[in-house]
Amino acid sequence: MPSGPSRLGWLDALRGIAALVVVFDHSSYTFLPEFRRELMPEFSTSRYGIMVFFLVSGYIVPASLERRGCVRTFWIGRFRRVYPLWAAVVAAFLVAGVLGIAELPDVGRRSVATVAVAHVTMLQELLGTPNLLLVLWTLSYEMAFYLLVVALFTVRLHQRSAAVAVTLAVVAAVGAAAGVVLPVSALSDLAGTGPLVAFASIVMVVAICCASSTSPVLRWAGGVAGGVLALVLVPFNGTVPLWEGLVMLAVMFLGTAVHRAEHGQSSRRGAARAAVVVAACAVVSAYGHGDGSHFTRRGWITAFLLALVTFGAGLACRRRRIPRPLTGLGTVSYSVYLLHPLLLAVFDHTIGRRRQDHPVLEAAFFAVLLPLCLLTHRYIEAPGRTWGRKRAHRPGVHGAPLIRMDRSAVRLRKAPRRTAVAQRGD
Repeated sequence: MPSGPSRLGWLDALRGIAALVVVFDHSSYTFLPEFRRELMPEFSTSRYGIMVFFLVSGYIVPASLERRGCVRTFWIGRFRRVYPLWAAVVAAFLVAGVLGIAELPDVGRRSVATVAVAHVTMLQELLGTPNLLLVLWTLSYEMAFYLLVVALFTVRLHQRSAAVAVTLAVVAAVGAAAGVVLPVSALSDLAGTGPLVAFASIVMVVAICCASSTSPVLRWAGGVAGGVLALVLVPFNGTVPLWEGLVMLAVMFLGTAVHRAEHGQSSRRGAARAAVVVAACAVVSAYGHGDGSHFTRRGWITAFLLALVTFGAGLACRRRRIPRPLTGLGTVSYSVYLLHPLLLAVFDHTIGRRRQDHPVLEAAFFAVLLPLCLLTHRYIEAPGRTWGRKRAHRPGVHGAPLIRMDRSAVRLRKAPRRTAVAQRGD
């Protein structure tokens, strides 16, 4: 039965679709290897799902900060939204590894403490340490985006989302066309993984604390420090090519630009131009990149463009009724995203991957996964959000003065009714 019209139902639907596609991408290694070999050169399912997720995050996350007008409350909201389930899944994976039913990644010469600290910051993908679970790498780019969003907010340049998206995309295209290729984890190789993790962790903690303070000077310095950290780590220490790391950030800021256009903070024509430039630069970057076959590039480009089309279609349907299964799937999408690699790791280590396609096993995997995700959402995600919401409303949490925005942003903050995003804390 379809739900009533919801301004945010389309975003839930997009997250649900993206989560299913990412699960299919990873589970196809195990259950549909033959079909995967045929599909991936034409369509990169992982990049499609990730880009849709990034567009949705870009649309929602900065609006959450600007609606509250308080950096401290924003970080509390992000932590209680992301960390409880993340900690539960990582702990479960470590237990499975100790019990011998899952294979823990090889950390090489890195100390356990270094890997642990890197994961707690959620910047592990950008700090030269292996990801405990294969999906955690995208959270590092999300965290970098959060740091950049806070930086722009504290220096009062947050309204320039379209310009930021275009700048990042153009730099990616120019670098790819010029053949600029940086070594993987270049900073880690130069400074050492341990020192880099220690330095980046300290900078991140200090930046968040200062940006959340009541002092305008400290708030500005903390925001800038966090933004600089993100802008250094993404291009110079990521494991994806330089151009792709910049494109992923550009995509998130493009989502923000679309949100601003929809809420009258900027022109829709400007957002459309930004979308065209980002898309063109992404295609140029993918073709200009020196590594990989033509088919790999084609698969990436197809996925990227289809992600933009999917987001545009969702935006066009924002005032239509969205089926409840889709909105419900979007509600548990974070659980779906984090829990499925744990189940796959256990299956791969105990039973092993199939050499031939087994569609029935693929369907059975989804049938087991989704009920478990309902449970983790209800008993881990939802209580974490409730705790965070109570913590955010405790006396003193809002002690930092609000950063005043321009009139369009103030009108958004004074909307007569709280939206579902505010209630969910996304």
